[in-house]
Amino acid sequence: MQKMQLFGMSAEKGRWLLIPLGATVLLCLGTVYSWSIFRKPLETLLDINATESLLPFTVLLVFYAIFMPITGFYINRFGSRVVTAVGGGIMGLGYILSSLNGNLQMLTFTYGVITGVGVGIAYGVPLAVVAQWFPDQKGVAVGLTVIGFGLSPLITAPLAKSLIDSYGVRQTFVILGIAFTVIILAIATLLKTPPKDWKPAGLNSEVSAQRNTSINTQTPILQTPAFYGLWLCYTLGTFSGLAAIGISSPLAQEIIKLDEATAASTVSLFAVFNAVGRLFFGWLTDRFSPKLGAIVSYTLVLIASLIMLKAGAGAVASYLVAFSLFYFSFGGWLAIAPTTTLILFSAADYAKNYGIVFTAYGAGALGGTLLAGRIRDIFGSYTVFFYPTTALAILGIILAVFMLKRSYSNSTASPVN
Repeated sequence: MQKMQLFGMSAEKGRWLLIPLGATVLLCLGTVYSWSIFRKPLETLLDINATESLLPFTVLLVFYAIFMPITGFYINRFGSRVVTAVGGGIMGLGYILSSLNGNLQMLTFTYGVITGVGVGIAYGVPLAVVAQWFPDQKGVAVGLTVIGFGLSPLITAPLAKSLIDSYGVRQTFVILGIAFTVIILAIATLLKTPPKDWKPAGLNSEVSAQRNTSINTQTPILQTPAFYGLWLCYTLGTFSGLAAIGISSPLAQEIIKLDEATAASTVSLFAVFNAVGRLFFGWLTDRFSPKLGAIVSYTLVLIASLIMLKAGAGAVASYLVAFSLFYFSFGGWLAIAPTTTLILFSAADYAKNYGIVFTAYGAGALGGTLLAGRIRDIFGSYTVFFYPTTALAILGIILAVFMLKRSYSNSTASPVN
């Protein structure tokens, strides 16, 4: 086994520093989950409705999902440092350009397209780097790293609210854009992948093989039934979660009758559940099975949807419980999907494979956020939105039972339960 050092210590110890570094990059990128804080000020500034104020967020999620898989094919060619720096720079530029005086179409292009492209380029790199350094603890390592994206609103939501109150929404875009660019560029210089033949001490070949039983690595991912099961489940898992993220603050003000500051503070609370969900479901999926992780997630969405169908003015506890469950289960999918990709398919092709799987995120984002905004404009309330989330949670449980398998033995090509 090749002995090497990382950050001035043994690779087995130094690799753990890559987790907080990667999580910090994702924390900056995850500011997009604080979009609900920007919506009300932008609706007033640009004189737009609920559907229109969700449009930049929706477009960002779509471009994020489009460019994430594209980037997966170039990480090995250009290196993790270059790809992270390019993504961070483009994201920061999108924020800064969003400060320009303009209309909804301009904001949709600068924030939705440009920022979305930057987030998509940079997002997968920390996950790919950590996944390669932790073949022995992939679920926990990926879950800890991706926590940064979910935890972001805990920090960035109150920060954005404070900046908007002090400087206005346009100047807030500039401040955030500059800060994120500097942070991501600095961390990009420290990211690196291990040599192809590197394994942590104590991980022998037999254990490694047992932990990486997967579908025939020679079979392209798009030719495997497991991919389509995972893709459909991931789409349903992100549908309600991304919509909940986009509507949480305005819903709290309109239905629960919370004031603007309190509604904004709840977004920070929910971010904790988003983050913890990633760690919990990463462990659950890796320890037991992707099927169990998906079923638990959908069950929580079902419970949350039923709670919100009965929530009204003053139902603060119901709102807090339901949206904590929405964020927790959605955060879980950002660990279930990458961990399942590592379990079911070749770890060597993880960046490309997860990029393809990640297109489901874009499909869920497009469907969930557009439907939520349209329902609000048609019915005058977000409550009706929780009928389709109830139905889709039930559908998700059914799909998980019949379409998600833990892994497949290369020698027998039969399911391993």
